[in-house]
Amino acid sequence: MKKILAFTGSNSSTSINAKLLNYVLNRVSQHEVLQIELSNYNVPIYSEDIEKNNGLPNPSKQLKKLIDDHQALIISVNEHNSAPSAFFKNHIDWLSRVDAKFLQGKKILLMSTSPGNRGAKSSLAFVRDILFPRFGAEVIESFSLPSFGENFDDTSKKLTNEVYALGLDDVVTNFEQNLLN
Repeated sequence: MKKILAFTGSNSSTSINAKLLNYVLNRVSQHEVLQIELSNYNVPIYSEDIEKNNGLPNPSKQLKKLIDDHQALIISVNEHNSAPSAFFKNHIDWLSRVDAKFLQGKKILLMSTSPGNRGAKSSLAFVRDILFPRFGAEVIESFSLPSFGENFDDTSKKLTNEVYALGLDDVVTNFEQNLLN
């Protein structure tokens, strides 16, 4: 059994990425999961001057320690104007100052969703293909859910589109199996 750290890239109290994350975490059965809220780790907007004058923020050091204590991560990234949110990117910027390889050896399941028909694919692709590999991550699986409101029922907290539900179940199963290897 591996330890998984889970969070979203959103600081919204009504985040659809948090709803997707919760849906997925209810499907993880073979591993121990700790879900956190990044908004509980308050950091200033990254600035060389802030780092020079005040050092690294304690919340970033605490978050790095949490990442170190887990073998894998499940992250649902949001999208603002075809890119990861400034909130999420800011956390990544500070973490990279704590340790340039803060994701080294970490296996990751990366997801995204949006109200639109692209499912935050631009943000997902940037994080998966450019941002996370730079810091040593191994993205094992990724999944994008388009048109969240049409494909997720808020009452039952389930995906309503069978094709997406089966696809996401496969992604979660493959991720869990990969952690056992």
